[in-house]
Amino acid sequence: MTKSERLFQEALTCIPGGVNSPVRAFGSVGAVPRFMEKAQGAYMTDVDGRTYVDFVGSWGPMILGHNHPRVREAVLKACEKGLSFGAATEAEVDMARLICQMVPSIEMVRMVNSGTEAVMSAVRAARGFTGRDKIIKFAGCYHGHSDAMLVKAGSGVMTAGVPDSAGVPGGCSQDTLTAIYNDMQSVEALFEAWKGEIGAVILEPVGANMGVVPPAEGFLSRLRKLCTDNGALLIFDEVITGFRLGRDGAQGYYGVTPDLTTFGKIIGGGMPVGAYGGRRDVMELIAPTGPVYQAGTLSGNPVAMAAGMAQLGLLQETEDFYEKLNEKSRWFFDRIQELIEKSGRGYQLNRVGSLGCLFFTTEPVVDYASAKTSDTKEFAAYFRHMLEAGIYLAPSQFEAMFLSAAMTEEDLERTLTAMERFFDR
Repeated sequence: MTKSERLFQEALTCIPGGVNSPVRAFGSVGAVPRFMEKAQGAYMTDVDGRTYVDFVGSWGPMILGHNHPRVREAVLKACEKGLSFGAATEAEVDMARLICQMVPSIEMVRMVNSGTEAVMSAVRAARGFTGRDKIIKFAGCYHGHSDAMLVKAGSGVMTAGVPDSAGVPGGCSQDTLTAIYNDMQSVEALFEAWKGEIGAVILEPVGANMGVVPPAEGFLSRLRKLCTDNGALLIFDEVITGFRLGRDGAQGYYGVTPDLTTFGKIIGGGMPVGAYGGRRDVMELIAPTGPVYQAGTLSGNPVAMAAGMAQLGLLQETEDFYEKLNEKSRWFFDRIQELIEKSGRGYQLNRVGSLGCLFFTTEPVVDYASAKTSDTKEFAAYFRHMLEAGIYLAPSQFEAMFLSAAMTEEDLERTLTAMERFFDR
């Protein structure tokens, strides 16, 4: 028995399911989770000493690679001054200013502790601003585990085969309306049915929790117009895409301006942090300047702010960072597409920038329903094959592959070789 297996058996006795986040359980891929000990650059090493090329990257934020020296040094320096103050610090002002500089749609920003908290708070702000309770989300878009958002969520909820969650009272989600991603008619129908009652539309501008599903041409801009015409706010959940597709995220990549935006761990170099921000007139309604309450002792934590300043600062300063990362990603995903065509298997590959997903279906994946046509048993076999080859992928069909700047051509060639062997089996 490996050390990971022993740890998992022990964890099962004191942690629900043996893990602290469901997708880590490896249950859907028929394997035992690897317990990680350390990470550096493009690699993670488990407690049994096996090293993997890591395409999870702590679920996205490790865009520079693991344990980047600039981020690590900033964290160590901040730790010397204290871990948490529960008081205002200069670091959170610097961070807020930097985010506002990098993302033109954000005039004010509030720090929180996770993407879930950022979404929950942004939705509350939108309802407070519009005076309307109903919101529209899209099937397959995951916005964290707050009660109102666990309606046809994607990601781990899809993997587990549970569309909603027990313990969520019906009243918490009765004002959450669900539309079909990339289907404007489904959104328009909801606006018509609930005329004057919809306060906001929230979505991942790139559906990155049902695999990777890019927006259809014109979809985001038409949503923008529909919200404006109906007095509703448009919220982009950029927990995955923020500062990954570019310095100003998906909104800059696609040229569509939301009213509010949410961010996750990438603004903290992978540390526990999130943020939401947007129009000044909306954000000024948040306590203590307005009646929309939101608070948190650890919000703006000085260690997380130091990590974030180091990471975002480097992304801002390095002029060709995104050009190089996206070019590397384009080369890699083009090679995967060539392998698919050579195999004749008809698998679907979706990609945007440094995000990608291989679906084990012959049907184009454009929304939640088409993503679910993927053969999850085939994915499980693929996952286990790649893991044995030293390639660490997300243990779910409905997650993205995240490339990092630390990955070398040798790392990517090794990954492609492992993929080719699986396709040729």
